[in-house]
Amino acid sequence: MTDPATTLAELGERYFRTQHTYDPYNATLLGITDFDGLAGDPSRAASEAAAAAFAALDAEIAAIDPDALDDAGRVDLGVLTVLSRGAGRDAHHALWAANASAKGYVSRQGLVFQAVPAMTITDAGSAARYESRLAGLGAFFTALAQRYAEEAAAGRVSTQLGIQHAIGQLTGHLERDLDDDALLAPTAGADPALRERARETVRAEVRPAMAALADQLRALLPGARPDDRVGISNVPGGAEAYVDAVARHTTTDLTPAQVHQIGLDTLAELRPRWLEIGARALGVHTFPEIAERLRTDPALRFETSGQIVEVAEQALQRAQAAQDDWFPHVDIPACVIEQIDPVDAAGAAMAYYRPPAVDGSRPGAHVLQTTHPTERFRFEYEALAFHESVPGHHLQLATAQVLDLPRYRQHLDVEACSFNEGWGLYAESLAEEMGLYSDDVALLGMLSFASLRACRLVIDTGVHALGWSRQQAVEFMWDNTATTRENAASEVDRYICWPGQALAYQIGKREIVRLRERATAALGDRFDLVGFHGAVLGSGALPLPVLDQNIARWTAGLATAEERSWT
Repeated sequence: MTDPATTLAELGERYFRTQHTYDPYNATLLGITDFDGLAGDPSRAASEAAAAAFAALDAEIAAIDPDALDDAGRVDLGVLTVLSRGAGRDAHHALWAANASAKGYVSRQGLVFQAVPAMTITDAGSAARYESRLAGLGAFFTALAQRYAEEAAAGRVSTQLGIQHAIGQLTGHLERDLDDDALLAPTAGADPALRERARETVRAEVRPAMAALADQLRALLPGARPDDRVGISNVPGGAEAYVDAVARHTTTDLTPAQVHQIGLDTLAELRPRWLEIGARALGVHTFPEIAERLRTDPALRFETSGQIVEVAEQALQRAQAAQDDWFPHVDIPACVIEQIDPVDAAGAAMAYYRPPAVDGSRPGAHVLQTTHPTERFRFEYEALAFHESVPGHHLQLATAQVLDLPRYRQHLDVEACSFNEGWGLYAESLAEEMGLYSDDVALLGMLSFASLRACRLVIDTGVHALGWSRQQAVEFMWDNTATTRENAASEVDRYICWPGQALAYQIGKREIVRLRERATAALGDRFDLVGFHGAVLGSGALPLPVLDQNIARWTAGLATAEERSWT
């Protein structure tokens, strides 16, 4: 009879293969090359098959006796239980299919344009995987068009704004010169014959399918959900699906109503700091005055895209110089600054992080918006850098890749959103403790982002659970942050397209802070912040209840020297 630890390891590997076969593009973005040859299958049959596979996994995982495992095994079991159930519910509801958009991660077409250019060709194997994926993209886009038509026929119609963004993205890529096609980016230094074959595949197969997808989306536009019905609860099964999305993205049992109230409470808690730093930095004493000054002072805007990159690079350098004073030392790949493709910029977030490739063929990357620099605020980009690079996502996700963990736990991003994004938001405030912000105006940028993340709790639940309109959500963002109306609208559109994901940031950070305060109170003078950070990061991304258990064990062990050497 197979022992429970071996069974658990086999189930973990099965989860890993099932998840990344169903969504191979996320695997590419996580730095995993095993699935790079797959173009993916966006059909309803594929979603149903994945949901059934995860349900079967759930049953086998639940049959494992935790008492038959050691501490490490119980952590593995806790993580796998949450991951498999979340992935299964996600595949079952397939909210992306009822919410067409251009947003990376949640949009199937957006994932293509984000992941394929990130592929690397270093040998015959990687070349073959690239050509295999490219050869399947025509069928992928054709199946995606069919899926959207089927969903609309079943009453699961997408939003007008999401469809318009998707059409704009497809049109932008189709209007590019073929030799400048983003899907050919991996061939830049490859064999000319391979590039020519890829070029012909894109011309003859991929682009016609993209054009047909755009036509299908245009046909759906007249019946799409208008701006006063953008919430996912407006589609059949949407209310139930949203509850599951909240659970998956927060890894908690918080209700939408509870999350909504936490957002309101957090905004109220932040207001005194706004007044304190605003008076010191700008000489004004009310929040509306501070927000107006930040929005309108031309000295607080960039002039060139190069200045945006420079701020991000300098912030990263300061953080790296201080890194070993705040975290256990670990050797991880480099982090670089890259710019978002201008064609994808209209529907993209301000920035995102892409982990290093496991095979070493690419570094980690803080990828950021640099288009229209005169519309972008100088004071926001330091906090953004600390979130995406160091001490945020790069430190955390690149570290997870070198830990001695099962690979389904080494490579987690959206699957463990509350931990990953909670750590990123925690990193923004930790950077203040580390003395990394250049001045008080940059600290206002930190507060602006903190307020924005609190607004996400209110707006996401407002839109998807309470029936808010798009305009109502935009006005709430405008009233409670220092961002522009354009960015407020962009943020709200992101929440509309990806129900529940925006909740992960503040809920995750709130839990990390709570655990730090609990450990500090329990340990007193014995509390060691470097050791605490090691305990948080040393097991990779975790569901929040499992993180709670880990920190409780660390606290009980009084942070021994051995535990600090977690690599």
